[in-house]
Amino acid sequence: MTPMRDQEPGRPAATEQRLTTREAAELLGVKPETVYAYVSRGQLDSRRAPGGRGSTFDAQEVRALARRNRRDSGGTGTTQASGQELAVRTRITLIEKDRYYYRGVDAVDLALRHGYEETAEWLWTGRLRPGVSFTAPEESVAVARRAVGALPEHAGPADRLRVAAIAAAAADPLRFDLSEDAVLGTARVLIPTLVAALPPVLPEHEHAGRGPLAHRLWTRLSGRAADEASLRVLDTALSLLVDHDLAASTLAVRVAASARAHAYAAVSAGLGVIEGPLHGAAGGLAHRILLEVLDQGSAAPVIAEELRAGRRIPGLGHRLYSGEDPRARALFTLLEDLPGAAPALAAAREVVATTARHTPLHANVDLALAVFTVSSGMPASAAETIFAVARTAGWIAHALEEYGERPLRMRPSGLYSGPRPPQPLPE
Repeated sequence: MTPMRDQEPGRPAATEQRLTTREAAELLGVKPETVYAYVSRGQLDSRRAPGGRGSTFDAQEVRALARRNRRDSGGTGTTQASGQELAVRTRITLIEKDRYYYRGVDAVDLALRHGYEETAEWLWTGRLRPGVSFTAPEESVAVARRAVGALPEHAGPADRLRVAAIAAAAADPLRFDLSEDAVLGTARVLIPTLVAALPPVLPEHEHAGRGPLAHRLWTRLSGRAADEASLRVLDTALSLLVDHDLAASTLAVRVAASARAHAYAAVSAGLGVIEGPLHGAAGGLAHRILLEVLDQGSAAPVIAEELRAGRRIPGLGHRLYSGEDPRARALFTLLEDLPGAAPALAAAREVVATTARHTPLHANVDLALAVFTVSSGMPASAAETIFAVARTAGWIAHALEEYGERPLRMRPSGLYSGPRPPQPLPE
């Protein structure tokens, strides 16, 4: 790259090296519009290019700003530009060309071949532990159950899981040990504790605590007897949902871990974000849509009413995939073999086809989860529970990664837009 130069008489050439906006953006590692954000904040000076097209920037000033940004991020892979961008270097999940990978391994292939606990271990350590099973000590489970039992009946899944995490933390005197071995030990106990703390659908399943985690979770979601096909769908769904790069809840976890909050608190931060309708609750909204379609016998009036109310159709489209969500594709394939899933599958296909007349969007994992929860006689909140339990393993992976970085690096600067001081004291 040859920098653009704009020489003025009487000034040394070295101090007059000028960069175009594109060159400045490349040097700073930001988008061109962010370069102008720096200008508006007084962090860079600009000059109109010869001919009046575009702006140029002093190369030394741009390099100095780039050095400050690297220093402020601790050189650990976090880039902050005028409080508008936050990019975090991670070795956990890559999303690329409508596929996603856990530590370089195709996540769908991994989920189809290995159970949730094995997938979690891979995400945490980069090693597989065939046949691993997570169990929780009775004292941890008892404390969490008492806390969850004190909640009102209408408490949602995230409420129960967050309270269970806080209760388990209070019972763990070693929670402030942030060494890798200690955090991994916490993770292997916390996840089964969260599941065991949820009230079972049938009283006789109160103490179901053996077998793969998916089998134990089933008793908290459905009163039906579980068949092998259903358990495989649930286990695969958990594995597929373990992580998905820096989703909003995962970023919250990393911010908490950056402040050196312990693992229980970091997970609690993620649970606090997951309740939003644009995140963990989307599967429940899709569940209700499918029930309405099945009840009315057609997707057309249901979709029309949603659009009339100004609501987006849940379960469709994903900002990270231009094509089909690979997680949805994998689950829909398994759901074809699920006894009794045919009506919900047909309803989901009709939702996609009807909406495609207006906007061509593919089904995402929330719609696939909704087919599963509807077909299995689960409540609408079941999808959120599955999502939260699954993602807890990913949150732990990100917390572990963040504990290895510079503390408090997740600190963007505020872009103040209020009245300029000094202002008179209020009367």
